[in-house]
Amino acid sequence: MDINSDDLKIFVTVIDSGTLSAAAVHLGQTTSGVSRALSRLEDKLATSLLTRTTRRMELTEEGQLFLDKARAILASMEDVEESIRIRRQKPAGRLSVDAASPFMLHCVVPHVAEFRAMYPDIRLELTSNDQIADLLEHRTDIAIRIGALVDSTLHARALTASPLHVLATPAYLARHGEPATPEALSGHALLGFAQYDLGNNWPLRHETGNSLQIVPALAASSGETLRQLALHDQGIVCLSDFMTKDDIAAGRLVKVLQPFYTGYRQQIHAVYYRNTQLAQRISCFLEFLQHKL
Repeated sequence: MDINSDDLKIFVTVIDSGTLSAAAVHLGQTTSGVSRALSRLEDKLATSLLTRTTRRMELTEEGQLFLDKARAILASMEDVEESIRIRRQKPAGRLSVDAASPFMLHCVVPHVAEFRAMYPDIRLELTSNDQIADLLEHRTDIAIRIGALVDSTLHARALTASPLHVLATPAYLARHGEPATPEALSGHALLGFAQYDLGNNWPLRHETGNSLQIVPALAASSGETLRQLALHDQGIVCLSDFMTKDDIAAGRLVKVLQPFYTGYRQQIHAVYYRNTQLAQRISCFLEFLQHKL
C-alpha cells in the first residue's frame, strides 16, 4: 500500500467541499481527475470510503475512520512544516496571550526576557481574563486554560499537566494541628475558590470516593490570592504545583495529607484560532513555553 499526502488531501477536500466538482475547483483539478484519485485510494485500501449516488455522497464506517486519521496526519504535517519555517524565519508582529494571573505570574513572566531576546520582532501583550469566551472579541491570539476544556471550535494544544498539593504554612499547622485524614479537614479553616466549584474539589481519597468537595471558610476568585492567604497563615489550601513549588522548596508551605493524594494532574492547554498570518508567532511562543514547562 502506497498512500501519500496527496491522497489524504484529496479525500479530505472532497469531504469538506461536499461534492467532487467543488473539490476539483478547490484543488485546481478536473472533476474526473478527482474521481479517479478517490477510486485509486479505495483500491489501495481495498475498501469503500464513500457511498456515491447522483445526488450526494456519504461516508462509510471505514471512510469515517480514515477521515479522522487523515485529518490528524495532515495536521501533524502542517505542524512540522510550520516548525521548520519558524527556524528559518523571524516571526514578527503583535501576539496577545491571555492566562489566569497565577499562571501568567509564575510560568510566563519569568521567561519573557528570554523569549524577547529570541524573537525581538514579536510585540507581546499579556492579559489575565480568566473567563474569556470569545478570543476574537478580546483580540486574544492565545489563551492558556487550566483544567478540562469544554467542547470548542478552537484549536487546542496540551502544554503540560500540573499536580495539585494540599498545603499550609508550618505556623498554621503548629497552631491548629495537622489533619490526619481528609475527614479531619472539616475542623480546619479551608481556603477555596469563589464561584468556581471545580476548584473546591480536592483530589483526596476518602471513605466515599477519590475527590473531596470542600466548603471554604475563606474564598477568593484568584489562585494567587489564595496562595497569599495561605502564606499568611489563614488556612489550608489546594493549589497547583506550578505556582507553589518554590514555596514548598523553601519551606514556606508544606504538604499535608500526602498518603491520600490520588495522583490527579491538572491539564494545561493553549487554545487559539488557526490563522496563517499568526501561525509563526503562535507556534514559536507555544514551543518556547512548552519547553520551559
